[in-house]
Amino acid sequence: MILTTFTHAGGVGKTSIVLNVGYRLGELGYRVLLIDLDPQANLTTWLGVEDAELSETVSDLALQHGPLPEPRTVHGIGLIPSHIDLAELEGGLRERIGGILRLRRALEAQRDQWDVVLIDGPPSLGQLAGFGALAADALLVPIVMRTKGIDALNGLNRMMPQYHELRPELQVGIYVPTMYGNRGEDRELYQSLVRRGFGPMTSPVPQREAAWNRAATRGLPVLLSEPKSDAAEDVKRLTDELIEQLQLQKAEVPA
Repeated sequence: MILTTFTHAGGVGKTSIVLNVGYRLGELGYRVLLIDLDPQANLTTWLGVEDAELSETVSDLALQHGPLPEPRTVHGIGLIPSHIDLAELEGGLRERIGGILRLRRALEAQRDQWDVVLIDGPPSLGQLAGFGALAADALLVPIVMRTKGIDALNGLNRMMPQYHELRPELQVGIYVPTMYGNRGEDRELYQSLVRRGFGPMTSPVPQREAAWNRAATRGLPVLLSEPKSDAAEDVKRLTDELIEQLQLQKAEVPA
């Protein structure tokens, strides 16, 4: 399955989800590919990759109809990194007929190589975000338990009709409430989503910035940085819910 994180709000935990769920899936025996489409390259650098070249990104695929680049292997999972110059795709994709669907076609051609592809989209509603969204089988939408998280859903609602013109079958696969703390506002926002029948949706991911930040500083997934921590248990629980709700399957690989 190909999943793309989608939100134009920053600081909602999308990169944390992609990296840590991706690593956990790899631990469980899934063949996992991570693709960093955010020019800020937070996913790339969190995994300790500081020397990525533009040629290792999806740039050539998007602009010149090149092949999907060979991924690096980091902590047992595949990574197609990002680079600050990936921001140039915003204008370049707009000028190329059909260019916005090239990642989708490239990943379709490699269906047999990966069980799960997780794409970390940029915090925007531009061409690069569409490039990632239209590559997906379904969208994974983090909703930070703050007013800005609910407001960010307006951007999703605005873009989906445009995406449906090219991919009518594209839908949100699951919503993930993030940064859930002990504040009354957090509980109220989450319960409002539940009352509205908002879903499919996972249980909320608790707010534990310190553990996430330490893991990022170390260039490690939380499960390697602090394997016995509450944050590590959060990752395991979230991954289990995603496997169940999205029916993620491992392919039968010939011996």
